[in-house]
Amino acid sequence: MVEGIEQQLKDWFSDRDKVVVAGIGNPIRGDDYAGLKIAENLQNKVSSNVCVLECETVPENYLVDIEQFHPTHILLIDVALIGIQPGETKLVKATTIDEVSTFSSHGLSLRLFCEYITKLLPDVQISLLLIEPTNMDFGYELSPKVQTTVDKLTEILQSLLT
Repeated sequence: MVEGIEQQLKDWFSDRDKVVVAGIGNPIRGDDYAGLKIAENLQNKVSSNVCVLECETVPENYLVDIEQFHPTHILLIDVALIGIQPGETKLVKATTIDEVSTFSSHGLSLRLFCEYITKLLPDVQISLLLIEPTNMDFGYELSPKVQTTVDKLTEILQSLLT
């Protein structure tokens, strides 16, 4: 489910200095909780050069925090309907987000959010780590496939960012 993602993330983070990891999602919409859950899992378990944000469905509320941290890299983690198998992941650079057909549950599109951050911090690298959901109905449980992905991604990110 996360095959290849570890190396892609390792390559993407290779020249990092300061990183923002922003978990996006709704904690009461099944698998939509995945990005937020990964951010929760990473709190206090990564380097001081990493700012972990639990954005829920409003990442735009954290623009000041992101700008003040002056990151070189921003990783947005979210679930999206991108047409791959449930629990599978895809790393997408913000500059190519229009090439990926996505649906997400938050208000401001991630494309617009990324464009705004790029205007604030022109040299920042932004990527989205997208997870295909199984179920986004109201409820507090992650599906087994997405839970497995969340656990593996947490482990990978913790290893790369400590």
